[in-house]
Amino acid sequence: MKRALSLVLALGMALTLAACGAAPAASGSASSASSGSAAASGSADGSLALLSQADRAKEFVTVATGPTSGIYYPIGGAFATALGDWGYKTSAEATNASGANIQLIQDGDAEIAIAMQDAVMQAYTGTGAYDGTAPAEDLRALMRLWPNYVQLVTTASTGIKTIEDLRGKRVGVGAANSGVEINARMILEAYGITYNDITPDYLAYGEAIDNMKNGQCDAVFVTSGLPNATVMELGVSYDMVIVPIDGEGRDKLVNDYPYYAKSTIPAGTYNNDADIEGVFVYNIMMVRKDLSDEMVHDMLTGIFENIGTIQASHNAANQNISLDVGVSDIQLPLHPGAEAFWKEQGYLN
Repeated sequence: MKRALSLVLALGMALTLAACGAAPAASGSASSASSGSAAASGSADGSLALLSQADRAKEFVTVATGPTSGIYYPIGGAFATALGDWGYKTSAEATNASGANIQLIQDGDAEIAIAMQDAVMQAYTGTGAYDGTAPAEDLRALMRLWPNYVQLVTTASTGIKTIEDLRGKRVGVGAANSGVEINARMILEAYGITYNDITPDYLAYGEAIDNMKNGQCDAVFVTSGLPNATVMELGVSYDMVIVPIDGEGRDKLVNDYPYYAKSTIPAGTYNNDADIEGVFVYNIMMVRKDLSDEMVHDMLTGIFENIGTIQASHNAANQNISLDVGVSDIQLPLHPGAEAFWKEQGYLN
């Protein structure tokens, strides 16, 4: 059975108060503490104590988000606010999303960062878009976020009704090596289509949709939570079509890449009268491997103590980010501090 988060807080605060009468700790920030110090700083059963307000105030947490026009930015900003309310010094950094955020974590320029799990796992294994690069084996997971639905958008005038119809067309596949572009490449591959069979447009989906309005692009890959505001706006003025991702191609995609899951875009999400077959991939929150177990455990505690701030940032966060979600769909290894937290909540053995 899950333990209530309040019990974890009560235990941690009791240990923190008890520590106030002890001899002063050695100087140095929590982020550089040994990750094997759980028994010394936690309870007798090896669980981790919470940091004191003084220790939190020593730490600066940069949250890598995404473009200011996208969903990563407001949700990532809310994470920074929640951690700031917990006592950390924080900043939310606008970025080019998944690919940039993976690099920021690897370079030590962000403490936590949002990314799509398919891009993360390709970087972690040195495959796909990261083929030929050294595996990013230091990437670690903090928690699961919300599902990103891959949406292939076109207009009725193009005549495109299936993915096979993309052959010979100009297709907005996302900025090069972005999470959207990685999605597009893998989905096309599952249907036996390469970039040689289309004319790829390496633009963010907002720009690509603008080109489609002007007749300079035929279809656009959009990967986001539902509904996407840019897609909704297109449907107001144009006879928009969401192309299904289904059949044998979808089966192959999900079989080859288990971080994809079959899904549907529900009727009424846009101008669709019926459900549309598709796929989604989870966003996850990554964390730097070199942060101490205690700090990572403490950050997660603070996140869920202030979860209302995060849930209020966007509908996708409100519907998908909560303590009840757990971590069962995360493929990237958890940071030991995150593992300790989720064990306390009853999700791991």
